[in-house]
Amino acid sequence: MSLVQSVDNVALLPAYLAAGTAVLVLLADLLVARAAATVAVAAAGAAATALGAALVGTGAARRTFCVGADCSYVFGGRAALVGALFALLTLGVLALSGPLLRAGRTPAGEYCFLLACSMTGGVVLGAAGDLITLIVALETLTLPLYVLVGLRRGSLAGAEAAVTFFVVSVVATTLTLLGAALLYAVTGGLHLGRLGATLAERPALLDVPLTTAAVALVVLGLAFKVAAVPFHAWAPATYDGAPLPVAAYLSTASKLGGVVALLAVVEHALPPATTGPVLALLAVLTMTVGNLVALRQRRTVRLLAWSSVAQAGYILAPLGALALAAGRAGDVRATAYAAAVAYAVFFVLLELAAFAAVVALRPADADGGTLDDLRGAARRRPWVGAAFALALTGLAGLPPGLAGLFAKVTVVRALLDGGAGWLALVVAVNAVFGLAYYLRLAALLYAPAGTAPAPDGDRPGQRAPARAVAVTLAVATVVAVAVGLAPQLVLDLAGR
Repeated sequence: MSLVQSVDNVALLPAYLAAGTAVLVLLADLLVARAAATVAVAAAGAAATALGAALVGTGAARRTFCVGADCSYVFGGRAALVGALFALLTLGVLALSGPLLRAGRTPAGEYCFLLACSMTGGVVLGAAGDLITLIVALETLTLPLYVLVGLRRGSLAGAEAAVTFFVVSVVATTLTLLGAALLYAVTGGLHLGRLGATLAERPALLDVPLTTAAVALVVLGLAFKVAAVPFHAWAPATYDGAPLPVAAYLSTASKLGGVVALLAVVEHALPPATTGPVLALLAVLTMTVGNLVALRQRRTVRLLAWSSVAQAGYILAPLGALALAAGRAGDVRATAYAAAVAYAVFFVLLELAAFAAVVALRPADADGGTLDDLRGAARRRPWVGAAFALALTGLAGLPPGLAGLFAKVTVVRALLDGGAGWLALVVAVNAVFGLAYYLRLAALLYAPAGTAPAPDGDRPGQRAPARAVAVTLAVATVVAVAVGLAPQLVLDLAGR
């Protein structure tokens, strides 16, 4: 067998574009030294990355860095969907960051460079074909976020959130790396397909305690990244202490990265009979705890953070069907994987719209404030309030937020197909819990303002939200509506 690895530069084009964006942002900040130019370069690079991922993903899957049949980088339809989504999320967060950067407490060059680096990790992550590439890509996605969370000068809350995020993430990465090392010791391979084939051909390995420990460490380490219960405690504090656009990126792109990584190892490398029960338990705990704690929240970002934890449970739920023999049949497994990816896509679109609305309703460089700060906001800014309410109803799984409705229907259908009716019932019950706080917040937007003064930046006569924020909110809302009207398109892409 030849050890010379082939290189397909077309397959690597989206990664080249993402990494090139980070380099060009550094050069623009150094040579031009104007925040507007730096942001424009980053936005153009993100748009080019999304376009490149879409074009490369239109054909058959492309493989590179291969030794024999094992490839470290496989860029197919799902990788194209993930890469384009990461790039578009980065573009949206850049647009939301205008008020934050104009406030002057956050350096534009470093901010855009770190976002571009994180985008590069996300693009590579979707195409990772071995554990080393996957873990390095996941850390490339995550490492810049430690700095972004605490990048505001003079923000004690941001510094505390950054330290919390850093410590927990380091522990998670250590567990994942230890699990990968143990898997290599047991099987002698690191490529995802090779690991899966070895464990399938030699079932006796599954009885070795070292294998059980390795599988558990990998799954639990990646569960940290998804903020699954009981590995979730970092998420609310980190989201609330981060600048609003960074919290939006954490809640969408960072969570998407954890889901993609977990799905890759579960689908290709780890035995479903072992991972299925663990994922089912994580899904039940995550959606239940997330929804119950969200009911008690009084701060806007913390409510969205806890709802994001609950949404992670819905994403993991289809994978819980692998605990049953019926859920491990070929077609049913493919449906479960597609349902998890599709739900993640629907979720990040609606979550980005929700955060865009919060940014539009809050003063520049402010935090998310309390729920009472949003009382009557839709009466003062009807279009922003309507978009926010649409995003909330979508996250709750109600019309007219059809994207969220079809997302939950897709998950329940995948569970029923896999014989996991009990887990589908848990999803349905938790969806009812979620209605309470989503609809409460939506109703609060239209409630009379009362005698309390409107929060700064939201008083009558104040200027409208920044144009980029308004455009981002409008685009995210339109895309969420369009996806809700054509959910099968997302399912087809997720299943490729």
